[in-house]
Amino acid sequence: MNAYEVLKERGFIEQLTHEEEIKALFEKGGVTFYIGIDPTADSLHVGHFLTVMAMAHMQRCGNRPICLVGGGTAMIGDPSGKADMRKMMTVETIDHNVACIKKQLSHFINFDEENGGAIMANNADWLRNLNYIEFLRDVGVHFSVNRMLAADCFKTRMEKEAGLSFLEFNYMIMQGYDFFELNKRYNCTLQMGGNDQWSNIIAGVELIRRKTGKPAYGMTFKLLTNSEGVKMGKTVSGAVWLDPEKTSPYEFYQYWRNIGDKDVEKCLALLTFLPMDEVRRLGALEGSEINKAKEILAFELTKIVHGEEEATKAQEAARALFGKGAATASAPSTELPAADFAEGMDILTLLTTIGVVPSRSEGRRAVQQGGVKLAEKPVTDVDFKVTTDLFTDGKLLVQKGKKTFHNVILK
Repeated sequence: MNAYEVLKERGFIEQLTHEEEIKALFEKGGVTFYIGIDPTADSLHVGHFLTVMAMAHMQRCGNRPICLVGGGTAMIGDPSGKADMRKMMTVETIDHNVACIKKQLSHFINFDEENGGAIMANNADWLRNLNYIEFLRDVGVHFSVNRMLAADCFKTRMEKEAGLSFLEFNYMIMQGYDFFELNKRYNCTLQMGGNDQWSNIIAGVELIRRKTGKPAYGMTFKLLTNSEGVKMGKTVSGAVWLDPEKTSPYEFYQYWRNIGDKDVEKCLALLTFLPMDEVRRLGALEGSEINKAKEILAFELTKIVHGEEEATKAQEAARALFGKGAATASAPSTELPAADFAEGMDILTLLTTIGVVPSRSEGRRAVQQGGVKLAEKPVTDVDFKVTTDLFTDGKLLVQKGKKTFHNVILK
């Protein structure tokens, strides 16, 4: 199978700019492509990992990845999917994050350039010292403001009270220029990325075709969402990071062990290297048997990210903890309407509603003292909002202290 067929079968592909031409390109093989990552933090998270896996599949099929770290574009900030402007980062912070991300990527991608390995690039090399007037004349002339404003990433922000800053409006042009530079330097012909990058990817494809007359293509991947369309990779304590200092291997394992039944097959296909026959077999398991598939998913993913030794430790720790599962399974339960959590129910209201505490003041003390957990994760913010994405299969375990357990069930 060529890389296109692999990505298609595993469920990565969402949109293509020139489908038949791209299929022919992949049949020929040896495609140089790029995926960009802006260093907005000093670690990649689960959302990035889907694109990293796509990159790994592409490389395994004989294609050459360019990992473009956005040391230049991060100084502007991508408005895609953001209600407000991103916090401005200093050059020092950006450069530190770039170094951390480069190190992480090397765990998943082969960067032995002398033997055809991936290329690591940083768009700071050509963006930070641009002459603005020359850039506008050379590149800006190829962009239609009307078309840019029609893009979802800009349209959504224009409808917000805060609006869209001129700084962010430049982001699409900068990303399009990235593709042009990589095409010129490395004969890169394909940009790939999450589906929220569709407008930015098209900008680069069209810029290359207009300025050079050469072919250029774009492909987007499905975003990592659960069966209800909610983005995956969020927990009570925040994002699920690939850095073990931010999200421990055990927490990482537990996140995947506890996903919804309907999401198991999709995650096995997108986030592991298991053969698709095995993925389909595991995804077809029903009832309590699906838990075996979840264990395999959690182990395989933790092994890829943290190594087999850490994956084994996490699995053994999770199984040991399951010994107290009998206590939680027999705990009292309360059914509450899912609508109550649509906007988020504050933690104190939840604790008093289900009777875990007799009053909000006692609930406040318990939270502040670190005595409250949701799905085994501590909650220390008294203003924390409990939302439906914290539930697994419609159930959420609430714990106060060491002995009080209560199951909240959505109805």
